[in-house]
Amino acid sequence: MAAGPDPDRAEFQHLMEYLAGRGEVEEMLAEDGLLAGVHRLRIVDRQRAVQPWRSRDGRLVLCYNGEVFNHRQLRAELAAGCGPARSESDTEVVLEAFRQWGPEAVGRFRGEFAFAIAERDTGDVYLARDPLGVKPLYWSRARGRLYVASEAKALVPVGAAIREVPPGHHGWSRRQGEPVLSPYADLNRLGESQPRVDDPDEAAKLVRAAIEDSIRVRVDTDLTVGVILSGGLDSSLTLLTVREAHPDCVAFTVGTPDSPDLAYARRLTAELDVPHEVIELRPRDVRAEEIREAIRMAELTEYGDIINAVVSVPLFRRVHETGVKVVLTGDGSDELFGGYPMYHEVGPASARRLFLHKIANLYRTELQRVDRTSMGQGVEARVPFLDLALVELAMRLPVELKVRDGQEKWIVRQAFADVLPDYIRTRPKNPMSYSTGLHDRARLYKPRFARLHREMGYDLLEPIRRDFDSVLMKCGNDLDRALGQIAARQDYTLLEHARDLAGALRWNARAMMRRKAMATVPPSAPPADRTVEPSV
Repeated sequence: MAAGPDPDRAEFQHLMEYLAGRGEVEEMLAEDGLLAGVHRLRIVDRQRAVQPWRSRDGRLVLCYNGEVFNHRQLRAELAAGCGPARSESDTEVVLEAFRQWGPEAVGRFRGEFAFAIAERDTGDVYLARDPLGVKPLYWSRARGRLYVASEAKALVPVGAAIREVPPGHHGWSRRQGEPVLSPYADLNRLGESQPRVDDPDEAAKLVRAAIEDSIRVRVDTDLTVGVILSGGLDSSLTLLTVREAHPDCVAFTVGTPDSPDLAYARRLTAELDVPHEVIELRPRDVRAEEIREAIRMAELTEYGDIINAVVSVPLFRRVHETGVKVVLTGDGSDELFGGYPMYHEVGPASARRLFLHKIANLYRTELQRVDRTSMGQGVEARVPFLDLALVELAMRLPVELKVRDGQEKWIVRQAFADVLPDYIRTRPKNPMSYSTGLHDRARLYKPRFARLHREMGYDLLEPIRRDFDSVLMKCGNDLDRALGQIAARQDYTLLEHARDLAGALRWNARAMMRRKAMATVPPSAPPADRTVEPSV
C-alpha cells in the first residue's frame, strides 16, 4: 500500500513484483492518494474474497494477509448491523468488525494475520499485527507518503528506513505522520493474570486440550492440509492430531538420505497410512546460490536462522509443486515447553524471563524464517503451538513440568502418552539441519552472510547480529549479561569467522571421507516393527 500525495503507479507496480511469490493472483486498486494491492493466496471463499476489500459504504479499503480462525463466530456477532453478506470470507469479517468496533476489534481476532486499512477520505492508515507476529508487516515513509508491505524487500527500493510493526501492536498513521503504535497484547506479561498450574495431571489435560483445539481451528478448510514432519515430537504430534481432524492430509519431510529424521518420519507415516513426500538433500546441494537465495527470500538477521532457511526453501518449494497451499508446522513448541538446554541452565530465577524473551523474539527469528520460505513459494504455514491461548497456558506452567529427569518438553509427552508411539515419545530433540550435516555445509558460507544481507538493502531495517543462543552460552548462561550484549547487535569478528570457517572445513572434510567409506556399505532398511534407537 502507498498512501499520500501523487503516488507513483509505476514505482508501486515495481514494489508489488517483490511480493509476487506470496500469492496466486495480483489484485490492485489505484486512485488519487492511494495505491493498494495484494498477491492473494486463495484459501477462504476463494472466488469472492477479492482484495483490496472495500467496505459497503466505500469509505474503507483493506489489504489483509493471513486468516482469522474465529471469523464465523464473529460474523454471527456482527450480523445484526452489517447487512447481507457479500462473501463467506474472513476478509469481509475483518473489515466489518473494524467498521463496527473500531480498533478494539483486533483484540477479538483469533488468528495469524497482518493488515492495513486506509480511510479514503482522510488518507489515514490503520495497521495491525497478530499477537505473536506470525504474519509480518513493515512500513516506510518517503516523499510525504506511507508505504506498507508484508516483506522488507518490497520497501528497499523506496530508499528510506524500514520499520516493523511489532507483534501484538496496532495504531494509526495519520496523514503526513508516522504510525503511532501501541500494544493490545503484552508478550512480556503472558500468563500473569491466571494462577500457576503445578499439578502434573491437570497440566497435561489442559495442554492436550489447548493443542488439539489450536490444531482443529487451523485445519478448518476444504483444502488438502500438509504437515511439515521432522520425525520429532512436535511435528509427529501435529500429524497425529491433523489426521484425526482432517484426514485429507499429507506429510513433508526434508533431510539427507541417511538422516534419522527420514527413518522416523517414514515409519510414522506408514503406520498412519498418510501420504508422504520426501525431499532428499545432500550437503553438496548447499552451494553459494542456495545461500544467496535463502538470504534474499528470508531477510533474516541471525546466522542460525539463515542456515535453517537454506533447508526450508527447497522443502516449501516441493510443497508448492504438489499443489498444497496450507501446511502446519511444529515451530514454537521448544520455546514454550523447554526444548533447549538453556532453559534449565540459566537457573529457576531467570527461566521465566528467558522463555518470555525467546517468545517475544520469534517474530524476527523462527517465525520470519517460516513465513518467508513458505509464502515465498505460495504456501501458508500455520503454527498451532503459537496460538495465544496455548502460549499463555505454557507460561503458567513451572519449568519443572517442562524439563523433568533430563527430558525436555516432559509435559507434552505426558499429555499425549496414550497416542504417541514410544519411539517418538522417547526420542530426544534432534535439530533438522544439525543432524544431517546440512548445517555444517552451510557454515562454509557463513562469513559472507552479512555482506549479502547488506547488498540486498536489508540493513535499512537492521544489520546482521550474533545468534542469541551463542551469546547466552558465551556469557556463561548469565541472562542479564547476554541481553545487554545482544542489545548492542554485535556481529562476529573476523577472527571468530575464521575459526568457525576452519571448523566447518574440518567437519566437511571428515564428512566427505565418511561418505566415501559408507559408499561401499549396503544401505540399511528404515525402521520397521521395532523400537528405533534414539538419535544423538
